[in-house]
Amino acid sequence: MVPQLVCIGEEFGISCFSGGGFDGLAGKHGAAARAISGGRRTGILHLGDYDQSGVHMFNSLAEDVIAFAVAAGAEVAFEWVAVTPEQIATCSVPTAPPKATGRRSFSGTVTIQAEALPPDILAAIVREAIEAHRDPAVHLEALAREEAEREAVRRRLAG
Repeated sequence: MVPQLVCIGEEFGISCFSGGGFDGLAGKHGAAARAISGGRRTGILHLGDYDQSGVHMFNSLAEDVIAFAVAAGAEVAFEWVAVTPEQIATCSVPTAPPKATGRRSFSGTVTIQAEALPPDILAAIVREAIEAHRDPAVHLEALAREEAEREAVRRRLAG
């Protein structure tokens, strides 16, 4: 999934990072540092499994990264983009019952791995989440600045 998400992110100038399970504090501190380096409010779109561990992993990640960012005077917001209960209901993907041995609280009646979402559906979900946060006017301004810069370079190169 990561290469696909990297490609989608690049279309919008957004970085994609993948964690492995319950990341340690060093990984979470690194995520906060990347968010802080942007110098403005940062949104983090999260894709993860919908199960006992996935829900707790998201909460732990968000809590720790936000705490690191706040300590540095920055603002970070997390949004769970996939897999959601609504997507489970509408995407017709294979599910499993929650693990009977799971000790973490979980209100879901079924679980699903993020990898079970078909690539085209996953791409649409991610694009829609990104678009929901974009300001079209800011995007148009950036495109106009880019074109003006290209034209200035062309003029300089032409002599």
